[in-house]
Amino acid sequence: MAWKRLVFIFAVGVPLLAVLAFGFTRDPREIPSPLIGRPAPSFSVRLTDGREVTLAALRGKVVFLNFWASWCPPCRAEARSLEASWQRHRGGDVMFLGINMQDREEAAREFLREFGVTYANGIDGGNRIAIDYGVWGIPETFFLDRNGRITYKHIGALGAETIHAKLEEALQGVQSRREGKGEYQSIR
Repeated sequence: MAWKRLVFIFAVGVPLLAVLAFGFTRDPREIPSPLIGRPAPSFSVRLTDGREVTLAALRGKVVFLNFWASWCPPCRAEARSLEASWQRHRGGDVMFLGINMQDREEAAREFLREFGVTYANGIDGGNRIAIDYGVWGIPETFFLDRNGRITYKHIGALGAETIHAKLEEALQGVQSRREGKGEYQSIR
């Protein structure tokens, strides 16, 4: 009779403990993006230089779309790398677009000056664009192919190697299987 109890405990208890252990290794806020492989949500944003840009107007180019804020330490850490990557790819079929969120406009402008950012940046005042993209941590970056389809999503700071590799994949229309993750700042 005791051996039946022992078998029952192992048959039920071990799988239950395995599921719980797996759950403890996951970030409960992290939800894989259903957008990878799908058309990017359309938007319109006013750039810091006063121009208006729409996602539809960027069709035919690969788009590097980065959500950031001036108060975010990982955003500050990646700023120089993003600008260097933009300088490397500018003039081609690639467009870098920064979307500032949950920030004061003057702080965002100071950040752009401090890091010498020259690629286009807009301010998502009501966080409408961020909500449509399901942004939950910043920096958060989306790579879009020439057809406006999301090929890769990365939560956290990006390095130059990843940027170049994912831009190259987007230029070829290659979709990543998984999202990337680095150091990020939660916005919730």
